[in-house]
Amino acid sequence: TAGAVYHDDLGLEAERCKFKYYPRDVWLCLLAAEWRKVADEEAFVGRAGQLLDRMLAAVGLDRASPDPAASVYITNVMPWRPPGNREPEPAEIAMMQPFLARHVELVDPDLIVLMGNTACAAALNTRGITRLRGSWATAFGRPALPTLHPANLLRTPINKRLVWADLLELRAKLNAL
Repeated sequence: TAGAVYHDDLGLEAERCKFKYYPRDVWLCLLAAEWRKVADEEAFVGRAGQLLDRMLAAVGLDRASPDPAASVYITNVMPWRPPGNREPEPAEIAMMQPFLARHVELVDPDLIVLMGNTACAAALNTRGITRLRGSWATAFGRPALPTLHPANLLRTPINKRLVWADLLELRAKLNAL
């Protein structure tokens, strides 16, 4: 259980830590913030997950695909949601960085997509997703593309055009592999 790991209040409400099976030879790792609920067995469930699936499908990707060129491995910065549904604090993100780096190393993706500020804070040590999005960076020794989180698109639909441009850039980079 995650109950043995505490950082201030971070682990107090955690019931279990989430990791999942990953396919071999995955080309793309999508990094997000944290699990929404302990009961969720997959990252990105609900409306944000449905939107993400449509976004991925629009550029020929599918989180359930057995084909490494089309599959997407999704993981999270935080293995559980911080208390009170708050944003993870910088110290909490820093605490998880070594685990996240090892996780990415084990999955060994060719590219990483950083979805939102928490993912950028963990992988790039900076925030400001509207400034960072759409420009390639390096995270964990791999090319990484920051973009907006699907939850942002549900709140602000006009941002979908920005993410569409990011997805086209991602598709072009995948095609070049």
